[in-house]
Amino acid sequence: MIYELPVRVYYEDTDMAGIVYYANYLRFIERGRSEWVREIGMDQNAMKAEGYVFAVRRVEADYLAPAKLDDELTVTTEVTQVTGARLVMDQWVKCNGKALFHAIVTVIVMNEDGQPVRMPANIRQMLN
Repeated sequence: MIYELPVRVYYEDTDMAGIVYYANYLRFIERGRSEWVREIGMDQNAMKAEGYVFAVRRVEADYLAPAKLDDELTVTTEVTQVTGARLVMDQWVKCNGKALFHAIVTVIVMNEDGQPVRMPANIRQMLN
């Protein structure tokens, strides 16, 4: 399943050159992952109450082209791998179909002590 999230570029997202500041692409893909989690019916607050949270372990990012003020972007999120303790996601930021940013994001599940743990069965079921 590929989830798409529309994002508009606001003035606050840009740098002095009028293009999206590089770190904001990470914010855009974070929103994409958060909305994807909601879309599949996962409640992160309930997950936290059970003692588990998601954490980004690794990001491989490529900046391909700039986005500018008022651009209407699309953030896509797709799970490409699920293992016992992690998810790997392929995320793109595009404008009018043109790729601007690409990231491969590895997310793990951690317990309250910040230690990586196996993904609970109910969460794995939502991902398959």
